[in-house]
Amino acid sequence: MIAVLTADLIDSSLYEEKVLQEVLDTLKQEFEAITQEYKQEEVRLQIYRGDSFQGIIKNPEDALKIALQIKTAINRIHFKETLKNKAYSKIADFKIAIGIGEQDLEREAISESNGPAFQFSGRSLDEMKTENRKTKLKTDSEEINDEFNTSLFLLDTITDKWSTASAEVVYYLLKDLKEREVAAAIDISQSAVNQRKKAAGWDAISVLLNRYRAVITNKLVNRR
Repeated sequence: MIAVLTADLIDSSLYEEKVLQEVLDTLKQEFEAITQEYKQEEVRLQIYRGDSFQGIIKNPEDALKIALQIKTAINRIHFKETLKNKAYSKIADFKIAIGIGEQDLEREAISESNGPAFQFSGRSLDEMKTENRKTKLKTDSEEINDEFNTSLFLLDTITDKWSTASAEVVYYLLKDLKEREVAAAIDISQSAVNQRKKAAGWDAISVLLNRYRAVITNKLVNRR
């Protein structure tokens, strides 16, 4: 039982070269950080086609948090020079599909690997191209799919309203930093971090992450 992430950069053909280059550089840096955090044998992430990426996550209960870590790393990108305020509109985002299931074949190139988890993820991303969705989950359990695709639709509504400042605060919160540590990392006051945290809907996101971990662990991982 693994999780597979499949993601496409939204409207990548419209991006300026410097934006696309920054997105790709940021993805590479974040992939390195994530594989160090979770150990390389547990997480594999690869860019393909220049505007997409795939990942294999051996512990499916970590998949949603990792997807959000990548999303916030990209959402916080901005180019305007400023001392403290980064409340600009997001300039880059992904559609991300999470598929959870078995793996029949693992190759060095993730795009050449196969199994239900890959099929769930790939088909979900294809479906999202005609839907107003940015995050979607598919497993072999319709009960789990129904619960989380409702929750993830609400998550999309929250994250669509993020500024780069909101995404940056959530980025550090996902790394389990305390408010004062986030404040030090981005050189703002703790009260400003608290305000951005509330504006970003962090409390609701945190509840969703905990619910996801519990359900995936109890209903999918532990049934093996």
